[in-house]
Amino acid sequence: MSNDPHLPRRGLMMMVVSPSGVGKTSLTRRLIADHADLHLSISATTRQPRPGEHDGRDYHFVDRLSFDDMIENDAFLEWAEVYGNRYGSPKAPIMAALERGDSVLFDIDFQGAMKISAYAPEDAVKVYVMPPSIGEMSRRLHARSQDSESVIRMRLSRAKDEVAQWEKFDYVVINDDFDRAYADLAHIFHAERLRRARNSWIAPFVQGLIEEPL
Repeated sequence: MSNDPHLPRRGLMMMVVSPSGVGKTSLTRRLIADHADLHLSISATTRQPRPGEHDGRDYHFVDRLSFDDMIENDAFLEWAEVYGNRYGSPKAPIMAALERGDSVLFDIDFQGAMKISAYAPEDAVKVYVMPPSIGEMSRRLHARSQDSESVIRMRLSRAKDEVAQWEKFDYVVINDDFDRAYADLAHIFHAERLRRARNSWIAPFVQGLIEEPL
């Protein structure tokens, strides 16, 4: 819940996008750990659970028929098919969280962020996390040893295409130093929580000031 129940505040949807190997996961998980009113969006998916994954914690695992029914009932903020499996962001729990003052963080791709922003522009905050250079991104991808050389080259090429879309984001953070990048991300979240439009307590508070006898 919101940190101060005496100041009713609408939550926000914070979408953090970056190419692979830039450190987005480490940044966003620390942001969530440090803020009790910020929660990671849990996607629904038609793919099978991987070892160690749990329904409701990592994903909402559903069959394809159920996913299709959710599409038919307009139950997603956005959804996409990736390598034969479908992934989507369930609308109802996210919008309920915003209403009660909690915020939701999306570890999401570029297309998903654009779809959510188009659906709820007043609630959406789009942050792009960039590498300090393509060379450094390449070094990090090679260092983690998770992908083949051809996959790494594909990721680097895709990163250049995404970086060119930087003007579509509200904020750009360069992760050349983790602590500095994290501080920037946290400052963005704090500032967005204070936006006048998200804070319904301001109008009656100001009216009380105006009516207060001298």
